[in-house]
Order: sequence, then C-alpha cells, then structure tokens
Amino acid sequence: MKFIEFGIGNTWLVRTETELEDGTEYEQKGIVGPLKFHSLYIRIWIDKTVFIFDSKECFKRMKKKRRKFKLIIGMTSR
Repeated sequence: MKFIEFGIGNTWLVRTETELEDGTEYEQKGIVGPLKFHSLYIRIWIDKTVFIFDSKECFKRMKKKRRKFKLIIGMTSR
C-alpha cells in the first residue's frame, strides 16, 4: 500500500510512503506512481495523540509513544 501525503511534520512537504507485505516501509520524496485510489484522509498528530479522519474508515484515534506535531492530508493507494 502507498500513502501519498502533503503537509507539515514529515521529512518532506510531499512524500510517498510505501508499505510492503512483510511489514517493512520506506519513504520517497514527491509522488511516486503507479497510483490506484483507495481513500483520502486527514491526520492530525498533537503530542502523543493522532486523530485520523478517513473517507473509508471514518474516524480513528490512536496513541503513539513519541511526541510530534503533524498536519497531513493524504491519499492511500493499493
């Protein structure tokens, strides 16, 4: 699965994160194709809490161990 993200808090303003079937992941600068649209999301990460508003999965709230601030608009691709 690929995650194409635009926003502040990541390494680059626009990036593609690719998650492989074995659980490993890597990121690349810019938009890397091919893309097959799956869903849109907004991720707001404040301190250790992450709020995710997803067009397919609705709303999720997660806790993380590290402290961050991120404001991301993204798209998932299969």
